[in-house]
Parts: sequence; structure tokens; C-alpha cells
Amino acid sequence: MDEMSRSEASKIWENLTIADNFIFQKVMRKKRLCKRFIEKILHIKIRKIMFPETEKGINIRRDSKSVRLDVYVEDDKGTLYDIEMQTTDYADPAELPKRTRYYQAMMDMDVLNKGEFYTKLRKTYIIFICTFDPFDRNLSQYTFRETCAEDATLEMGDETTKIFLNSKGRREGIDSDLAAFLDYIEGKAPKGKFTETIADAVEVAKENKEMKVEYMTYYMELRRSEERGMEKGREEGRKEGRMEGRMEGRMEALKSLVVSKLLSLKDAAAAAGMSEEVFKKVADLRQD
Repeated sequence: MDEMSRSEASKIWENLTIADNFIFQKVMRKKRLCKRFIEKILHIKIRKIMFPETEKGINIRRDSKSVRLDVYVEDDKGTLYDIEMQTTDYADPAELPKRTRYYQAMMDMDVLNKGEFYTKLRKTYIIFICTFDPFDRNLSQYTFRETCAEDATLEMGDETTKIFLNSKGRREGIDSDLAAFLDYIEGKAPKGKFTETIADAVEVAKENKEMKVEYMTYYMELRRSEERGMEKGREEGRKEGRMEGRMEGRMEALKSLVVSKLLSLKDAAAAAGMSEEVFKKVADLRQD
């Protein structure tokens, strides 16, 4: 079992691409690449960017659904950017649009302190990179802002923008480097300096032995725990038991990885889909 899991994890690692969240996040941690990527999408120039947090978790209330932002960036003017890789085409077409709505609300609540004026809210961009067409219009980029239904030239001015990139769309009307990047997501050879630089960063990440060990350890522990959970569910003889057991096993594995320092608290919370604070409470972890 161990050797099979290790071999499977190693094979998966070798085949990972920029479309995988793990690799995507590692590559986008390079400030220059991330800055250029945003500039290509928005046709703007940014002086500098900062990473307030990697895989930022937001949880406003204990009973609210927490969110994990893949790549959370702030520029020198205070504008916030959330960049997400999306490879799952949900059956419900409202899933992604409503997810951006929730992300937007959580980001706003996270930055606005009690008693502050609403004018303190930041300009925000939520960018979803999709390996499928989320709106079935064959566009490579869909940009949404709040506009007046009676006069489409009138914008409300709330300074929120949601952008969906579609690797399956036609490449008309978008930056040539962005088009090459979307082709690269689709498995084509990288073209142009920008995409070639991203491809090089992917290869560097995959040659990083520590990063490979991190991924393989994480993958194997999750597989073991999920199988233990499913076995527990089979013993209970019901579907709900299998699901509960699987989740229990996943939490047990993540907690073990954190305690043994093989996985950071931040990464473990992200894998569980929780904020760090909620993960600490659920996993019963003490602060150092």
C-alpha cells in the first residue's frame, strides 16, 4: 500500500501542470510573474505588488462559511486581487458566479473595520482562470462590472470587477501573451517570453525536491486517511458514515502533518477549506 501510494503520488507529481492549484500557487508567488500576469489581463501598469498572505483564509463569523483564496495580492495603491485556478465545471451554472459574490463580500468584510466609512472599501478584482467555458459564449475573457440596466454606459462605481478567463475560448480581442498562456494551460507548447517564463517556473518548482516531498507526503496521508474513513463507514453500513469517516480521517491526517511539521498550519487549513482559526479549533491544536 505504501509503495503503491508513493508510486502513484510520484507519477501524479511528474504530470502536474500549471492548471494544478499546488503548482499554480507556487509559480504565482513570484512577484514579477504575478504582477505581469495581472497587467496582461487588465491592460494596466502596476508599480509593485505585495502578498499579504498566501492562500488567505477568511472567516468572519464562527457559524459562517470560511473561504480560502488561492493567490491574494495587494498593489501599491491598495487594490486587492484574488486569483483562482478553477478546473471543476460544476453542473449548476450559478456556482462560480455566486462564489465570486461570496468571495467579494468576505473580502470587503475582512478589510473594513468596525465604525469605518464604506468609502474605505478597496478596489477589488476577482479573477477565475477556468479550464472550461463558464458561460458557453466561446470567449477567452469575460469581464463583469455593476452597470445600469437602462444605460449600459453608466457604471455604479463600486470598484468591484469579476473576470473569468476561459482556456477553451477563441483568442480574439485579448493580449497575445495572455492568449499564449491560455494555450499553455491547454497543453500546448509555451510561446513568447511571458509564457516561456511561466513554463520555466513550473519546471523549477517540479525539480524542487522539498516541494515534491511536501506534495507526496500530503497526497499519501490524505489517501490513507480517506481510505481509513471509508472503511469505518463500511463498518457502519451507511453512506453518511462513509462520508463522515472520510472527513474525520482527512482531519486526522492534516493535524498529524501539522504536528510533525510536514505541513504548515496555513496549508492544512486551506486543504480543509477552513480559516486557520477554525482549523485550530476543529483539530484541537494549541497555539505555540
